Amino acid sequence: MGATRRMLATLVAAGLLLSGVQALCAQEGKGAAEPAEHGSLADFIHGSPRQPTEVWLRAAGGRIYDNWWESLDRKKPESTHPAYPKSGRRSGANTWRCVECHGWDYNGKDGLYGSGERYTGITGIRRAFGRDVKRIMTLLRAAPHGYKEDMINDEELRRVAIFVSRGQDNADRLIDLKTGNAKGDPARGAGLFQTTCAACHGFDGRALNWGTDKEPAYIGTEANSFPHEVLHKIRNAHPGAAMINLRGFPLKDAIDVLAFARTLPSK
Repeated sequence: MGATRRMLATLVAAGLLLSGVQALCAQEGKGAAEPAEHGSLADFIHGSPRQPTEVWLRAAGGRIYDNWWESLDRKKPESTHPAYPKSGRRSGANTWRCVECHGWDYNGKDGLYGSGERYTGITGIRRAFGRDVKRIMTLLRAAPHGYKEDMINDEELRRVAIFVSRGQDNADRLIDLKTGNAKGDPARGAGLFQTTCAACHGFDGRALNWGTDKEPAYIGTEANSFPHEVLHKIRNAHPGAAMINLRGFPLKDAIDVLAFARTLPSK
């Protein structure tokens, strides 16, 4: 029995090591001219399918909206975006992220970013829902957005435009703005979480910690503090990570998972 356990432990460790090496290679390969090999973990994280589906395009656009340089494996901007308001409280690379001005609820100044540290006075993208994709792409290239092709090429920019035009979820109907409670079924969400998300996050959501030992940031912590952001990542995945997403499933599944995630330990 002991030998079997040691063998299993060795296989698990080998798998984790391989994943780590592939992820490291993806980081070290930033700026390289050679594309990632199809079928590799790096290609799953930063590349694209040979025949992208509409579902994949929406999710990929959502990740670029979140953080385009992590999503696309590009050089991180060093300057503050020229159109970022002087009254804003942010600076540097983060001001180049779409979400930094338009918000996790896509409402800009009329939603979550109506006050506080992330207030910019800039409107959201909700009005662009249903708009022509080519028109959105033109707007993203022009001032004040000013995304150059060496940052986001045309094919990638189209993914963002598709997300804006056809991929926005109306969180106003799904999350209570005052309490942050998701209008889902946590019992049903538990089944979904335990059979998918737990593979990385663990059954109690504490296998991954984005914080510190003293001030942890587990999935339960984030779901209770930033439910709109967590919903966005459940639907589109986290940029630069080998994370699954539920974009190909009914929106109700994501809301139920979020509802359950808010019951998980935050410390």
